[in-house]
Amino acid sequence: MTENEIGKIVVDACYHIHRELGPGLLEKVYEIILADRLRSKRLSVQRQVVVPIVFDGKQFEEGFAADIIVENKVILELKSIETVHPVHKKQLLTYLRLTGMKLGYLLNFGEELMKTGVSRIINGNLE
Repeated sequence: MTENEIGKIVVDACYHIHRELGPGLLEKVYEIILADRLRSKRLSVQRQVVVPIVFDGKQFEEGFAADIIVENKVILELKSIETVHPVHKKQLLTYLRLTGMKLGYLLNFGEELMKTGVSRIINGNLE
């Protein structure tokens, strides 16, 4: 399954969850439900995945935790906030660079409409 195929399933799931639950719940609630929904679509899903950082030839295990990684190909960064800021998109792009993954989604469930809460972030070329 390609990153784009995974992305379509992710976005569809987010629309469904947001339509049913609405905005304003804690980020963790959306994370749990989204992970379950994606697993029900037979996707491999990992939550709160610690990704080590390599710097100056040293590996640090306490790097960052990706909210959700799908099929070891797509990183999902979830928010439940009033406004997404440019720093949130930069953060996800950095996560993609550090993992070598090519596609990520910043998903803000705090938006009134989910379509304004989905940001697709690409690291390099995506086929």
